[in-house]
Amino acid sequence: MALPRILLIDDNKTRIQQLEAVFQFMGCKTEAAGSMDYGPCFSRTEQFNGIFVGDGIDKQATVVSNIVELANTIPVILLVSKDTGLQVSTVITNSVSQVLEWPTTYPLLKPILDKLSASASLVTFTVRGESDRRSSSADRLKGKSQAIAGIRKLIDQVAESDATVLILGESGTGKEVVARALHDASFRRDKPFVPINCGAIPGELLESELFGHEKGAFTGALSARQGRFEMAEGGTLFLDEIGDMPLAMQVKLLRVLQERTFERVGSNKTIHCDVRVIAATHRSLENEIKENRFREDLFYRLNVFPIEIPALKDRSEDIPLLVNDLIARMEASNRGSVRLTNAALAVLRQHEWPGNVRELANLIERLAIINPKGLVDVADLPERFQHYAVPEDVADEAEAVDTDEEEHGERMEVLGAFEGTSNALAQLPEQGIDLKEYLNVLEIDLIRQALNECSGVVAHAAKRLNMRRTTLVEKLRKYDLQR
Repeated sequence: MALPRILLIDDNKTRIQQLEAVFQFMGCKTEAAGSMDYGPCFSRTEQFNGIFVGDGIDKQATVVSNIVELANTIPVILLVSKDTGLQVSTVITNSVSQVLEWPTTYPLLKPILDKLSASASLVTFTVRGESDRRSSSADRLKGKSQAIAGIRKLIDQVAESDATVLILGESGTGKEVVARALHDASFRRDKPFVPINCGAIPGELLESELFGHEKGAFTGALSARQGRFEMAEGGTLFLDEIGDMPLAMQVKLLRVLQERTFERVGSNKTIHCDVRVIAATHRSLENEIKENRFREDLFYRLNVFPIEIPALKDRSEDIPLLVNDLIARMEASNRGSVRLTNAALAVLRQHEWPGNVRELANLIERLAIINPKGLVDVADLPERFQHYAVPEDVADEAEAVDTDEEEHGERMEVLGAFEGTSNALAQLPEQGIDLKEYLNVLEIDLIRQALNECSGVVAHAAKRLNMRRTTLVEKLRKYDLQR
């Protein structure tokens, strides 16, 4: 059985020292951090099998909620001091995997560490398992059209091989999104994904960017530098706009693809590389070959497994889902929010979208600035959309249709009892309160009440709370209330 690695987040230095000694005695490797500096630890969560969080930290509910969200599938154990009298809300205790009183005893601690040891042995299959790889591509590619379903299928087919993939599509269709989904679905997902835009870098600098250079290789080369191939070692190199690569560089790239070796600029030392290459272009490479701007042998080397992304105008049925996703991303990054009526969405579906998804994203961001948290109807859209007619069969509703892929009648089983009414409202205590934590607790109580009254139907509960269904789903995930 593998030894578990423990991340300990606590502001109580005495408890940290005691726990580190206990874990070391029990054969565990431990890393400690405070409640203000634990962020960098989550850039390498694959190294940890369990996270212990101490009570009494500042802004406890917010910190614990954030840790649970970052931990993803890693168990979070909350340490509660027996003798301090600190009160921990049920919101916090419901969000973590387990609550453990401290000081604890060996019989109570050992079963927990045994479970973490078992997860350490199975991490290759559970954390990096096939189901997780498969889900990432579906999460990234928003849409229910046949075209998007076909792209998801192609990603699943080629993910486990190291075949070179060529992604074709107009500018703004999301070629890098497909490339990242392909990387996340592969066995290389734990290694770097390194993108480079071949059309944005001058030809004389592209060789250094790809292969690196030695000190003094050219004027301005004050030190040795790694290239993108070295940075992507073991992972994926995404060559965007490969059709804009100069012919001289195409020859050198072809050699790397064939021999898996290269030299830095100014060096004669051969470097072997283990990198999967994904290329993308908005150009027709067959036409570029006819115009003698692209090498035919490189094209055949790249075109092992082509994936073509349709223009947005050819999959207009995906626009409502894309709008929902773009709004959710803005809300998550505190860049505002906006809602669209059914009529406005119907008009957007008629547009040609020459800029594809990128153009749609810019429009939604503009609407959120002009109508912050407001309802956008056809009249509120820019002038270029005003000549479209609203279809007669579109319902004239005040709010946009629920555009998620799940049915309106979806029911959500939520952690925590629904019975009775909330008793969260109270007088301000003499010693004061943490207002943010108090509001989090109040929000969770109201969400539970709404779901209780609506028999767990998320769409109906969202209406009771006057919010979008997707926003409510995000809050359920944020507070880890869904089961």
